Amino acid sequence: MGDKQRNTIVRFAVIFIIIAIGFLGVLAKIILIQTKERDQWLAIAEGQVRNDQIVPATRGNILDCEGKLLCSSMPQFVLYMDAAVPALSLHHDSLFNLYIDTLSTDLSRVIGDHSSTYYKNLITTAHRRGQHNLRLSKKRINYLQRKELEQNPLISRGQNYSGIIFQEVKQRMRLLGPLATRTLGSINNETGHGTTGLEKKYDEYLCGKDGMSVRQRVGDRYENVTVIEAEDGYDIVTTIDAELQDIVSETLKSRLERVEGDWGCCVLMETQTGHIKAIANLDKLPSGAYGEYINHAVTMVEPGSTFKTVALMAAMEDHRVGIYDTVSVTKAPWQYFSVTHTDAHPKDTIYTVRSALAVSSNIALAKIITRAYEGSANRFVNKVLKLGIADSVASDIPGAQTALIKVPNDTVTISKMSYGYSVMVTPMQLLMFYNAIANDGRMIRPMLVTDIKDGDEVIKHFDTEVVKRSIARSSTIDAIKLGLHDVVWDNHLGTASVRMWNGKVVDYKAQSELVHIAGKTGTAQILENGRYSGRKHRMTFVGYFPEENPQYTCICMINHPKVWGYDAGYDCGGVVRIIAEKTIANVDCYKDGTLLKRK
Repeated sequence: MGDKQRNTIVRFAVIFIIIAIGFLGVLAKIILIQTKERDQWLAIAEGQVRNDQIVPATRGNILDCEGKLLCSSMPQFVLYMDAAVPALSLHHDSLFNLYIDTLSTDLSRVIGDHSSTYYKNLITTAHRRGQHNLRLSKKRINYLQRKELEQNPLISRGQNYSGIIFQEVKQRMRLLGPLATRTLGSINNETGHGTTGLEKKYDEYLCGKDGMSVRQRVGDRYENVTVIEAEDGYDIVTTIDAELQDIVSETLKSRLERVEGDWGCCVLMETQTGHIKAIANLDKLPSGAYGEYINHAVTMVEPGSTFKTVALMAAMEDHRVGIYDTVSVTKAPWQYFSVTHTDAHPKDTIYTVRSALAVSSNIALAKIITRAYEGSANRFVNKVLKLGIADSVASDIPGAQTALIKVPNDTVTISKMSYGYSVMVTPMQLLMFYNAIANDGRMIRPMLVTDIKDGDEVIKHFDTEVVKRSIARSSTIDAIKLGLHDVVWDNHLGTASVRMWNGKVVDYKAQSELVHIAGKTGTAQILENGRYSGRKHRMTFVGYFPEENPQYTCICMINHPKVWGYDAGYDCGGVVRIIAEKTIANVDCYKDGTLLKRK
Protein backbone atom coordinates (compact mmCIF):
# COMPACT_ATOMS: atom_id res chain seq x y z
CA MET A 1 0.00 0.00 0.00
CA GLY A 2 1.46 3.31 -0.99
CA ASP A 3 1.79 6.43 1.18
CA LYS A 4 -0.92 8.17 -0.83
CA GLN A 5 -3.55 5.45 -0.11
CA ARG A 6 -2.53 5.26 3.54
CA ASN A 7 -3.03 9.03 3.96
CA THR A 8 -6.49 8.84 2.35
CA ILE A 9 -7.63 6.06 4.72
CA VAL A 10 -6.35 7.99 7.74
CA ARG A 11 -8.17 11.14 6.53
CA PHE A 12 -11.53 9.29 6.21
CA ALA A 13 -11.01 7.62 9.60
CA VAL A 14 -10.46 11.01 11.25
CA ILE A 15 -13.59 12.45 9.59
CA PHE A 16 -15.67 9.44 10.70
CA ILE A 17 -14.43 9.77 14.29
CA ILE A 18 -15.28 13.49 14.31
CA ILE A 19 -18.84 12.80 12.99
CA ALA A 20 -19.33 10.00 15.50
CA ILE A 21 -18.16 12.21 18.40
CA GLY A 22 -20.51 14.98 17.21
CA PHE A 23 -23.46 12.61 16.95
CA LEU A 24 -22.74 11.23 20.43
CA GLY A 25 -22.55 14.79 21.74
CA VAL A 26 -25.93 15.73 20.24
CA LEU A 27 -27.46 12.53 21.57
CA ALA A 28 -26.07 13.22 25.02
CA LYS A 29 -27.45 16.78 24.90
CA ILE A 30 -30.90 15.50 23.92
CA ILE A 31 -30.86 13.05 26.81
CA LEU A 32 -29.74 15.82 29.14
CA ILE A 33 -32.48 18.18 27.95
CA GLN A 34 -35.16 15.52 28.32
CA THR A 35 -34.07 14.59 31.84
CA LYS A 36 -32.14 17.01 34.04
CA GLU A 37 -32.74 20.21 32.04
CA ARG A 38 -36.34 19.45 31.01
CA ASP A 39 -38.03 21.80 33.50
CA GLN A 40 -35.58 24.60 32.71
CA TRP A 41 -36.25 24.48 28.96
CA LEU A 42 -40.02 24.16 29.43
CA ALA A 43 -39.93 27.31 31.52
CA ILE A 44 -37.99 29.12 28.79
CA ALA A 45 -40.48 27.89 26.15
CA GLU A 46 -43.35 29.10 28.30
CA GLY A 47 -41.69 32.51 28.38
CA GLN A 48 -41.41 32.58 24.60
CA VAL A 49 -44.84 31.16 23.64
CA ARG A 50 -47.69 32.17 25.94
CA ASN A 51 -50.67 30.18 24.71
CA ASP A 52 -52.63 29.03 21.71
CA GLN A 53 -55.66 31.16 20.87
CA ILE A 54 -58.68 30.32 18.74
CA VAL A 55 -59.23 32.64 15.81
CA PRO A 56 -63.03 32.57 15.49
CA ALA A 57 -64.51 32.26 12.02
CA THR A 58 -66.94 34.98 10.99
CA ARG A 59 -70.45 33.52 11.00
CA GLY A 60 -72.21 33.70 7.65
CA ASN A 61 -74.99 36.18 6.93
CA ILE A 62 -78.69 35.46 6.56
CA LEU A 63 -80.07 37.41 3.61
CA ASP A 64 -83.54 38.17 2.28
CA CYS A 65 -84.58 37.27 -1.26
CA GLU A 66 -83.15 40.55 -2.59
CA GLY A 67 -79.80 40.11 -0.85
CA LYS A 68 -80.54 42.49 2.03
CA LEU A 69 -78.99 41.61 5.37
CA LEU A 70 -81.37 40.01 7.88
CA CYS A 71 -78.75 38.65 10.32
CA SER A 72 -75.06 39.45 10.35
CA SER A 73 -72.07 39.19 12.68
CA MET A 74 -70.90 42.69 13.52
CA PRO A 75 -67.48 43.30 15.11
CA GLN A 76 -67.26 44.06 18.81
CA PHE A 77 -64.18 44.21 20.98
CA VAL A 78 -63.05 42.90 24.36
CA LEU A 79 -60.49 45.21 25.94
CA TYR A 80 -57.27 43.73 27.36
CA MET A 81 -54.02 45.28 28.56
CA ASP A 82 -50.47 43.96 28.74
CA ALA A 83 -49.50 46.09 31.75
CA ALA A 84 -45.91 44.75 31.60
CA VAL A 85 -44.87 46.04 28.18
CA PRO A 86 -41.31 47.42 28.58
CA ALA A 87 -42.20 50.88 27.26
CA LEU A 88 -44.38 51.60 30.29
CA SER A 89 -41.48 50.87 32.66
CA LEU A 90 -38.75 52.93 30.96
CA HIS A 91 -37.19 55.82 32.86
CA HIS A 92 -38.83 54.86 36.15
CA ASP A 93 -42.35 54.47 34.72
CA SER A 94 -42.32 57.96 33.21
CA LEU A 95 -44.68 57.04 30.33
CA PHE A 96 -47.01 55.17 32.67
CA ASN A 97 -47.18 58.02 35.18
CA LEU A 98 -47.68 60.60 32.43
CA TYR A 99 -50.79 58.96 30.93
CA ILE A 100 -52.44 56.82 33.64
CA ASP A 101 -54.94 59.55 34.57
CA THR A 102 -56.09 60.35 31.03
CA LEU A 103 -56.26 56.64 30.20
CA SER A 104 -58.43 55.91 33.25
CA THR A 105 -60.70 58.86 32.55
CA ASP A 106 -61.26 57.89 28.90
CA LEU A 107 -61.93 54.24 29.76
CA SER A 108 -64.54 55.28 32.31
CA ARG A 109 -66.18 57.78 29.95
CA VAL A 110 -66.33 55.59 26.83
CA ILE A 111 -67.13 52.20 28.39
CA GLY A 112 -69.29 53.67 31.14
CA ASP A 113 -69.24 50.77 33.60
CA HIS A 114 -66.71 51.94 36.24
CA SER A 115 -65.24 55.16 37.62
CA SER A 116 -61.88 56.51 36.52
CA THR A 117 -60.56 55.76 40.03
CA TYR A 118 -61.49 52.10 39.60
CA TYR A 119 -59.59 51.88 36.30
CA LYS A 120 -56.56 53.70 37.71
CA ASN A 121 -56.30 51.31 40.67
CA LEU A 122 -56.86 48.26 38.45
CA ILE A 123 -54.17 49.21 35.91
CA THR A 124 -51.67 50.43 38.52
CA THR A 125 -51.89 47.15 40.46
CA ALA A 126 -51.48 45.10 37.25
CA HIS A 127 -48.48 47.20 36.19
CA ARG A 128 -46.72 46.70 39.53
CA ARG A 129 -47.30 42.95 39.35
CA GLY A 130 -46.11 42.74 35.74
CA GLN A 131 -49.49 41.32 34.62
CA HIS A 132 -49.60 40.54 30.91
CA ASN A 133 -53.22 39.65 30.20
CA LEU A 134 -55.50 42.02 32.13
CA ARG A 135 -59.14 42.23 31.01
CA LEU A 136 -60.12 45.82 31.58
CA SER A 137 -63.92 45.41 31.37
CA LYS A 138 -66.53 42.68 31.15
CA LYS A 139 -68.45 44.85 28.70
CA ARG A 140 -67.78 44.66 24.99
CA ILE A 141 -67.33 47.85 23.02
CA ASN A 142 -68.40 48.56 19.46
CA TYR A 143 -66.38 49.88 16.54
CA LEU A 144 -67.22 53.55 17.24
CA GLN A 145 -66.17 53.20 20.88
CA ARG A 146 -62.90 51.65 19.76
CA LYS A 147 -62.19 54.55 17.41
CA GLU A 148 -62.93 56.98 20.23
CA LEU A 149 -60.55 55.23 22.61
CA GLU A 150 -57.85 55.20 19.95
CA GLN A 151 -57.80 59.01 20.22
CA ASN A 152 -56.38 58.68 23.74
CA PRO A 153 -52.75 59.96 23.72
CA LEU A 154 -51.35 56.72 25.16
CA ILE A 155 -53.46 54.26 23.12
CA SER A 156 -52.73 56.24 19.94
CA ARG A 157 -49.03 55.36 20.37
CA GLY A 158 -49.84 51.74 19.57
CA GLN A 159 -49.94 48.41 21.38
CA ASN A 160 -46.17 48.23 22.01
CA TYR A 161 -46.30 51.44 24.06
CA SER A 162 -49.75 51.34 25.67
CA GLY A 163 -50.19 47.59 26.06
CA ILE A 164 -53.87 48.06 25.09
CA ILE A 165 -55.24 45.16 23.02
CA PHE A 166 -58.60 45.23 21.20
CA GLN A 167 -59.62 41.58 20.83
CA GLU A 168 -62.27 41.35 18.13
CA VAL A 169 -65.35 39.19 18.69
CA LYS A 170 -68.46 38.92 16.54
CA GLN A 171 -71.89 39.96 17.85
CA ARG A 172 -74.91 38.59 15.98
CA MET A 173 -77.15 41.42 14.88
CA ARG A 174 -80.68 41.25 13.44
CA LEU A 175 -81.03 43.99 10.87
CA LEU A 176 -84.85 43.76 10.91
CA GLY A 177 -84.90 44.30 14.66
CA PRO A 178 -87.57 42.11 16.29
CA LEU A 179 -89.20 41.13 12.96
CA ALA A 180 -89.28 37.38 12.20
CA THR A 181 -87.13 36.71 15.28
CA ARG A 182 -88.56 33.24 15.95
CA THR A 183 -88.06 32.18 12.34
CA LEU A 184 -84.57 33.59 11.81
CA GLY A 185 -83.57 32.20 15.20
CA SER A 186 -80.83 32.95 17.70
CA ILE A 187 -77.34 31.79 18.64
CA ASN A 188 -75.59 30.92 21.89
CA ASN A 189 -73.18 33.78 22.57
CA GLU A 190 -70.80 31.47 24.42
CA THR A 191 -70.53 28.71 21.81
CA GLY A 192 -71.41 30.78 18.74
CA HIS A 193 -73.76 28.05 17.48
CA GLY A 194 -77.42 28.43 16.47
CA THR A 195 -80.04 27.46 19.05
CA THR A 196 -83.34 28.18 17.28
CA GLY A 197 -84.83 28.85 13.84
CA LEU A 198 -82.75 29.10 10.69
CA GLU A 199 -79.65 29.82 12.79
CA LYS A 200 -79.96 26.30 14.21
CA LYS A 201 -81.17 24.53 11.06
CA TYR A 202 -78.26 25.78 8.94
CA ASP A 203 -75.65 26.11 11.69
CA GLU A 204 -73.16 23.77 9.99
CA TYR A 205 -73.07 26.10 6.97
CA LEU A 206 -73.21 29.40 8.87
CA CYS A 207 -70.63 28.77 11.59
CA GLY A 208 -67.53 28.18 9.42
CA LYS A 209 -64.31 26.74 10.87
CA ASP A 210 -62.23 28.44 13.54
CA GLY A 211 -58.52 29.02 13.03
CA MET A 212 -55.64 29.05 15.50
CA SER A 213 -53.01 31.61 16.48
CA VAL A 214 -50.07 31.52 18.87
CA ARG A 215 -49.35 34.38 21.28
CA GLN A 216 -45.58 34.54 20.86
CA ARG A 217 -42.88 36.78 22.21
CA VAL A 218 -40.94 38.58 19.52
CA GLY A 219 -38.05 40.57 21.00
CA ASP A 220 -39.52 42.79 23.70
CA ARG A 221 -43.17 42.35 22.76
CA TYR A 222 -45.86 39.72 22.21
CA GLU A 223 -47.61 39.14 18.91
CA ASN A 224 -50.37 36.83 17.69
CA VAL A 225 -48.99 34.61 14.94
CA THR A 226 -51.65 32.83 12.86
CA VAL A 227 -50.95 29.13 12.40
CA ILE A 228 -54.30 28.00 10.93
CA GLU A 229 -56.43 30.46 8.98
CA ALA A 230 -60.13 30.67 9.96
CA GLU A 231 -62.69 29.73 7.29
CA ASP A 232 -65.70 32.05 7.39
CA GLY A 233 -69.22 30.62 7.26
CA TYR A 234 -71.45 30.52 4.18
CA ASP A 235 -74.34 32.92 3.62
CA ILE A 236 -77.96 31.71 3.67
CA VAL A 237 -80.36 33.27 1.16
CA THR A 238 -83.96 33.15 2.39
CA THR A 239 -87.28 33.56 0.61
CA ILE A 240 -88.25 36.40 2.96
CA ASP A 241 -88.83 39.83 1.47
CA ALA A 242 -87.80 42.47 4.03
CA GLU A 243 -90.39 44.99 2.83
CA LEU A 244 -93.25 42.49 2.84
CA GLN A 245 -92.09 41.21 6.24
CA ASP A 246 -92.45 44.72 7.63
CA ILE A 247 -95.95 45.04 6.12
CA VAL A 248 -97.13 41.70 7.55
CA SER A 249 -95.65 42.26 11.02
CA GLU A 250 -96.97 45.79 11.42
CA THR A 251 -100.45 44.90 10.11
CA LEU A 252 -100.76 41.95 12.48
CA LYS A 253 -99.44 43.97 15.42
CA SER A 254 -101.89 46.79 14.79
CA ARG A 255 -104.86 44.39 14.76
CA LEU A 256 -103.64 42.52 17.86
CA GLU A 257 -103.46 45.80 19.73
CA ARG A 258 -107.00 46.68 18.61
CA VAL A 259 -108.59 43.40 19.73
CA GLU A 260 -106.17 42.78 22.64
CA GLY A 261 -105.39 39.24 21.54
CA ASP A 262 -103.09 36.91 23.49
CA TRP A 263 -101.09 36.07 20.38
CA GLY A 264 -101.29 36.12 16.62
CA CYS A 265 -99.47 34.74 13.61
CA CYS A 266 -99.53 35.63 9.95
CA VAL A 267 -97.75 34.02 6.98
CA LEU A 268 -97.57 35.26 3.39
CA MET A 269 -96.46 32.74 0.74
CA GLU A 270 -96.01 32.75 -3.02
CA THR A 271 -98.66 30.47 -4.48
CA GLN A 272 -96.66 28.85 -7.26
CA THR A 273 -93.26 28.52 -5.58
CA GLY A 274 -94.06 27.96 -1.90
CA HIS A 275 -91.63 30.75 -1.00
CA ILE A 276 -92.54 32.26 2.37
CA LYS A 277 -92.24 36.00 1.81
CA ALA A 278 -93.13 37.00 5.37
CA ILE A 279 -93.85 35.26 8.67
CA ALA A 280 -94.88 37.00 11.89
CA ASN A 281 -95.48 35.46 15.34
CA LEU A 282 -96.45 37.93 18.04
CA ASP A 283 -97.20 37.27 21.72
CA LYS A 284 -98.44 39.70 24.32
CA LEU A 285 -95.47 40.07 26.65
CA PRO A 286 -95.64 40.78 30.41
CA SER A 287 -94.93 44.45 29.62
CA GLY A 288 -98.13 44.60 27.56
CA ALA A 289 -96.25 45.08 24.30
CA TYR A 290 -96.24 42.52 21.49
CA GLY A 291 -93.07 40.69 20.49
CA GLU A 292 -91.79 37.46 18.95
CA TYR A 293 -91.73 34.64 21.51
CA ILE A 294 -93.27 31.39 20.18
CA ASN A 295 -93.40 30.23 16.55
CA HIS A 296 -97.18 29.75 16.46
CA ALA A 297 -97.13 29.24 12.69
CA VAL A 298 -95.75 25.72 13.19
CA THR A 299 -97.55 24.87 16.45
CA MET A 300 -100.66 22.65 16.44
CA VAL A 301 -104.11 24.10 17.19
CA GLU A 302 -107.72 23.11 16.58
CA PRO A 303 -108.44 24.92 13.30
CA GLY A 304 -112.17 25.54 13.69
CA SER A 305 -114.23 26.26 10.59
CA THR A 306 -111.26 26.53 8.24
CA PHE A 307 -111.30 22.70 8.43
CA LYS A 308 -114.79 22.63 6.85
CA THR A 309 -113.17 23.01 3.44
CA VAL A 310 -111.04 19.92 4.13
CA ALA A 311 -114.00 17.83 5.32
CA LEU A 312 -116.17 18.93 2.42
CA MET A 313 -113.45 18.20 -0.14
CA ALA A 314 -113.03 14.68 1.28
CA ALA A 315 -116.78 13.99 0.92
CA MET A 316 -116.86 15.42 -2.60
CA GLU A 317 -113.85 13.31 -3.64
CA ASP A 318 -115.66 10.28 -2.23
CA HIS A 319 -118.72 11.13 -4.35
CA ARG A 320 -120.81 11.48 -1.17
CA VAL A 321 -122.00 15.02 -1.87
CA GLY A 322 -122.09 17.66 -4.65
CA ILE A 323 -121.61 21.40 -4.43
CA TYR A 324 -125.30 22.07 -5.26
CA ASP A 325 -126.79 19.37 -3.05
CA THR A 326 -128.99 20.76 -0.29
CA VAL A 327 -129.09 20.44 3.49
CA SER A 328 -131.67 21.80 5.93
CA VAL A 329 -130.76 23.72 9.10
CA THR A 330 -132.84 25.14 11.94
CA LYS A 331 -132.65 27.92 14.51
CA ALA A 332 -132.72 25.29 17.22
CA PRO A 333 -129.52 23.34 17.94
CA TRP A 334 -129.15 19.99 16.21
CA GLN A 335 -128.66 17.10 18.57
CA TYR A 336 -126.60 14.21 17.23
CA PHE A 337 -126.51 11.55 19.93
CA SER A 338 -124.48 13.13 22.79
CA VAL A 339 -123.29 16.19 20.86
CA THR A 340 -125.22 19.42 20.36
CA HIS A 341 -124.41 21.43 17.22
CA THR A 342 -125.25 25.13 16.90
CA ASP A 343 -124.76 27.83 14.27
CA ALA A 344 -123.36 31.32 14.69
CA HIS A 345 -126.17 32.60 12.44
CA PRO A 346 -129.15 30.39 13.34
CA LYS A 347 -132.13 30.26 10.98
CA ASP A 348 -134.64 27.81 9.58
CA THR A 349 -133.58 27.37 5.96
CA ILE A 350 -132.19 25.08 3.31
CA TYR A 351 -128.64 25.68 2.11
CA THR A 352 -126.83 24.37 -0.89
CA VAL A 353 -123.45 22.90 0.02
CA ARG A 354 -121.87 25.97 -1.61
CA SER A 355 -123.94 28.32 0.56
CA ALA A 356 -123.30 26.26 3.69
CA LEU A 357 -119.55 26.77 3.15
CA ALA A 358 -120.00 30.50 2.55
CA VAL A 359 -122.07 31.04 5.70
CA SER A 360 -119.95 28.51 7.63
CA SER A 361 -122.86 26.51 9.03
CA ASN A 362 -121.76 24.01 11.68
CA ILE A 363 -125.08 22.19 11.55
CA ALA A 364 -124.97 21.84 7.77
CA LEU A 365 -121.41 20.45 7.73
CA ALA A 366 -122.09 18.10 10.63
CA LYS A 367 -125.15 16.72 8.83
CA ILE A 368 -123.30 16.37 5.50
CA ILE A 369 -120.33 14.51 6.98
CA THR A 370 -122.25 12.25 9.39
CA ARG A 371 -124.64 11.17 6.65
CA ALA A 372 -121.75 10.52 4.31
CA TYR A 373 -119.60 8.57 6.76
CA GLU A 374 -121.88 7.23 9.46
CA GLY A 375 -120.33 3.98 10.66
CA SER A 376 -117.17 4.50 8.58
CA ALA A 377 -115.00 6.92 10.52
CA ASN A 378 -111.88 5.21 9.22
CA ARG A 379 -112.82 5.97 5.63
CA PHE A 380 -113.41 9.64 6.40
CA VAL A 381 -110.06 10.16 8.15
CA ASN A 382 -108.14 8.27 5.48
CA LYS A 383 -109.75 10.43 2.81
CA VAL A 384 -108.82 13.57 4.72
CA LEU A 385 -105.21 12.41 5.06
CA LYS A 386 -104.99 11.71 1.31
CA LEU A 387 -105.68 15.38 0.70
CA GLY A 388 -102.24 16.19 2.19
CA ILE A 389 -103.43 18.40 5.08
CA ALA A 390 -101.34 16.36 7.54
CA ASP A 391 -98.14 16.30 5.45
CA SER A 392 -95.15 17.86 7.17
CA VAL A 393 -94.29 21.43 6.27
CA ALA A 394 -91.66 24.08 6.97
CA SER A 395 -88.82 21.63 7.57
CA ASP A 396 -86.54 24.70 7.67
CA ILE A 397 -87.91 25.49 11.14
CA PRO A 398 -86.61 23.19 13.92
CA GLY A 399 -89.38 21.96 16.19
CA ALA A 400 -92.14 22.38 13.61
CA GLN A 401 -95.06 20.22 14.66
CA THR A 402 -97.22 18.03 12.42
CA ALA A 403 -100.95 17.40 12.35
CA LEU A 404 -102.76 15.10 14.76
CA ILE A 405 -105.76 13.59 13.00
CA LYS A 406 -106.73 10.24 14.52
CA VAL A 407 -109.46 7.80 13.51
CA PRO A 408 -112.22 8.10 16.14
CA ASN A 409 -114.20 5.20 17.49
CA ASP A 410 -117.55 6.73 16.60
CA THR A 411 -119.34 8.96 14.13
CA VAL A 412 -120.19 11.41 16.94
CA THR A 413 -116.58 12.59 16.95
CA ILE A 414 -116.67 12.90 13.16
CA SER A 415 -119.60 15.32 13.52
CA LYS A 416 -117.27 17.65 15.48
CA MET A 417 -114.32 17.02 13.19
CA SER A 418 -116.41 18.29 10.29
CA TYR A 419 -115.99 21.86 11.55
CA GLY A 420 -112.53 21.68 13.05
CA TYR A 421 -112.70 20.17 16.52
CA SER A 422 -110.98 16.94 17.65
CA VAL A 423 -108.30 17.58 15.01
CA MET A 424 -105.00 19.41 15.38
CA VAL A 425 -103.07 21.11 12.56
CA THR A 426 -100.57 23.96 12.34
CA PRO A 427 -101.37 27.28 10.65
CA MET A 428 -98.61 26.46 8.16
CA GLN A 429 -100.36 23.23 7.19
CA LEU A 430 -103.63 25.08 6.67
CA LEU A 431 -101.74 27.56 4.51
CA MET A 432 -100.24 24.74 2.45
CA PHE A 433 -103.68 23.15 1.93
CA TYR A 434 -105.41 26.36 0.83
CA ASN A 435 -102.42 27.21 -1.33
CA ALA A 436 -103.00 23.90 -3.15
CA ILE A 437 -106.57 25.01 -3.89
CA ALA A 438 -105.27 28.32 -5.24
CA ASN A 439 -102.71 26.33 -7.26
CA ASP A 440 -105.42 24.22 -8.96
CA GLY A 441 -104.70 21.23 -6.73
CA ARG A 442 -100.90 21.25 -6.85
CA MET A 443 -99.59 21.11 -3.28
CA ILE A 444 -96.26 22.88 -2.68
CA ARG A 445 -94.20 22.53 0.48
CA PRO A 446 -93.57 25.94 2.09
CA MET A 447 -89.90 26.87 2.00
CA LEU A 448 -87.71 29.50 3.67
CA VAL A 449 -84.26 29.04 2.08
CA THR A 450 -83.31 29.03 -1.61
CA ASP A 451 -79.50 29.11 -1.63
CA ILE A 452 -76.36 28.60 0.41
CA LYS A 453 -73.62 30.87 -0.94
CA ASP A 454 -69.91 31.46 -0.56
CA GLY A 455 -69.68 35.06 -1.68
CA ASP A 456 -71.25 35.07 -5.14
CA GLU A 457 -70.82 31.32 -5.63
CA VAL A 458 -73.89 29.14 -5.00
CA ILE A 459 -72.81 26.14 -2.91
CA LYS A 460 -76.26 24.58 -2.68
CA HIS A 461 -79.62 25.42 -4.25
CA PHE A 462 -83.07 24.35 -3.03
CA ASP A 463 -85.84 23.92 -5.58
CA THR A 464 -89.57 24.14 -4.99
CA GLU A 465 -90.80 20.78 -3.68
CA VAL A 466 -94.11 19.35 -4.87
CA VAL A 467 -95.87 17.39 -2.11
CA LYS A 468 -98.77 16.26 -4.30
CA ARG A 469 -99.30 16.84 -8.00
CA SER A 470 -103.01 17.12 -7.28
CA ILE A 471 -104.87 16.86 -4.00
CA ALA A 472 -108.22 16.32 -5.71
CA ARG A 473 -110.03 16.19 -9.07
CA SER A 474 -110.14 19.48 -10.93
CA SER A 475 -113.96 19.45 -10.73
CA THR A 476 -113.75 19.23 -6.93
CA ILE A 477 -111.19 22.05 -6.76
CA ASP A 478 -113.33 24.27 -9.00
CA ALA A 479 -116.43 23.59 -6.90
CA ILE A 480 -114.63 24.41 -3.65
CA LYS A 481 -113.34 27.65 -5.17
CA LEU A 482 -116.94 28.76 -5.72
CA GLY A 483 -117.66 28.45 -2.01
CA LEU A 484 -114.43 30.26 -1.05
CA HIS A 485 -115.36 33.06 -3.46
CA ASP A 486 -118.75 33.45 -1.77
CA VAL A 487 -117.13 33.64 1.68
CA VAL A 488 -115.73 37.04 0.66
CA TRP A 489 -118.05 38.26 -2.07
CA ASP A 490 -121.56 37.11 -1.13
CA ASN A 491 -122.84 40.07 0.88
CA HIS A 492 -125.75 38.09 2.35
CA LEU A 493 -123.99 34.88 3.40
CA GLY A 494 -120.21 35.39 3.25
CA THR A 495 -118.57 35.45 6.68
CA ALA A 496 -115.72 37.62 5.35
CA SER A 497 -117.78 39.88 3.07
CA VAL A 498 -119.37 42.96 4.66
CA ARG A 499 -120.91 44.29 7.82
CA MET A 500 -124.60 45.11 7.43
CA TRP A 501 -126.86 47.43 9.44
CA ASN A 502 -130.52 47.87 8.61
CA GLY A 503 -129.97 46.22 5.25
CA LYS A 504 -127.08 48.53 4.31
CA VAL A 505 -123.35 47.86 4.00
CA VAL A 506 -121.52 49.79 6.72
CA ASP A 507 -118.07 48.23 6.53
CA TYR A 508 -115.98 45.74 4.56
CA LYS A 509 -114.20 42.69 5.88
CA ALA A 510 -111.93 40.91 3.35
CA GLN A 511 -113.48 42.66 0.34
CA SER A 512 -111.16 45.10 -1.41
CA GLU A 513 -111.46 47.59 -4.27
CA LEU A 514 -107.92 46.80 -5.33
CA VAL A 515 -107.75 43.02 -5.36
CA HIS A 516 -110.12 40.04 -5.32
CA ILE A 517 -109.53 37.72 -2.35
CA ALA A 518 -111.06 34.28 -1.79
CA GLY A 519 -110.75 32.24 1.37
CA LYS A 520 -112.35 30.89 4.53
CA THR A 521 -112.96 32.11 8.06
CA GLY A 522 -112.73 30.06 11.22
CA THR A 523 -113.72 30.74 14.82
CA ALA A 524 -112.96 28.02 17.38
CA GLN A 525 -113.66 27.88 21.08
CA ILE A 526 -110.49 27.36 23.10
CA LEU A 527 -110.13 24.19 25.15
CA GLU A 528 -109.26 24.89 28.79
CA ASN A 529 -108.95 22.26 31.49
CA GLY A 530 -110.80 19.73 29.36
CA ARG A 531 -113.73 22.05 28.57
CA TYR A 532 -114.43 24.48 25.74
CA SER A 533 -114.80 28.08 26.82
CA GLY A 534 -117.64 30.03 25.21
CA ARG A 535 -115.85 33.26 26.07
CA LYS A 536 -112.44 32.48 24.56
CA HIS A 537 -111.99 32.01 20.82
CA ARG A 538 -109.32 31.61 18.18
CA MET A 539 -110.02 33.50 14.94
CA THR A 540 -108.62 32.63 11.52
CA PHE A 541 -108.82 33.71 7.90
CA VAL A 542 -106.87 31.93 5.19
CA GLY A 543 -107.13 32.84 1.53
CA TYR A 544 -105.41 33.72 -1.72
CA PHE A 545 -105.16 36.66 -4.12
CA PRO A 546 -105.67 37.85 -6.81
CA GLU A 547 -108.50 35.34 -7.08
CA GLU A 548 -108.40 35.32 -10.90
CA ASN A 549 -104.72 34.37 -11.01
CA PRO A 550 -103.45 33.61 -7.50
CA GLN A 551 -99.96 34.88 -6.75
CA TYR A 552 -100.03 34.81 -2.95
CA THR A 553 -101.68 32.80 -0.19
CA CYS A 554 -101.99 34.24 3.30
CA ILE A 555 -103.17 33.09 6.72
CA CYS A 556 -103.87 35.19 9.80
CA MET A 557 -104.73 33.68 13.19
CA ILE A 558 -105.48 35.59 16.41
CA ASN A 559 -105.90 33.86 19.76
CA HIS A 560 -108.30 35.01 22.49
CA PRO A 561 -109.30 38.54 21.45
CA LYS A 562 -110.87 40.44 24.36
CA VAL A 563 -112.50 43.51 22.83
CA TRP A 564 -116.24 43.04 22.30
CA GLY A 565 -117.38 42.67 18.68
CA TYR A 566 -114.38 40.76 17.37
CA ASP A 567 -115.03 38.83 14.18
CA ALA A 568 -112.82 36.43 12.20
CA GLY A 569 -113.90 37.87 8.86
CA TYR A 570 -113.45 41.47 9.91
CA ASP A 571 -110.30 41.12 12.02
CA CYS A 572 -108.31 38.29 10.45
CA GLY A 573 -109.88 38.79 7.02
CA GLY A 574 -109.19 42.51 7.37
CA VAL A 575 -105.51 41.82 8.11
CA VAL A 576 -105.22 39.69 4.95
CA ARG A 577 -107.03 42.40 2.93
CA ILE A 578 -104.60 45.11 4.06
CA ILE A 579 -101.63 42.85 3.37
CA ALA A 580 -103.01 41.96 -0.07
CA GLU A 581 -103.53 45.61 -1.02
CA LYS A 582 -100.05 46.63 0.13
CA THR A 583 -98.45 43.58 -1.46
CA ILE A 584 -99.85 44.20 -4.93
CA ALA A 585 -98.83 47.85 -4.61
CA ASN A 586 -95.35 46.71 -3.60
CA VAL A 587 -94.77 44.00 -6.19
CA ASP A 588 -97.18 45.10 -8.96
CA CYS A 589 -99.20 41.90 -9.39
CA TYR A 590 -101.21 43.44 -12.19
CA LYS A 591 -98.87 43.81 -15.14
CA ASP A 592 -101.27 46.09 -17.01
CA GLY A 593 -101.62 48.39 -14.01
CA THR A 594 -105.43 48.15 -13.86
CA LEU A 595 -107.23 48.03 -10.53
CA LEU A 596 -110.06 45.65 -9.74
CA LYS A 597 -113.28 47.13 -8.40
CA ARG A 598 -115.79 45.58 -6.04
CA LYS A 599 -118.56 43.62 -7.66
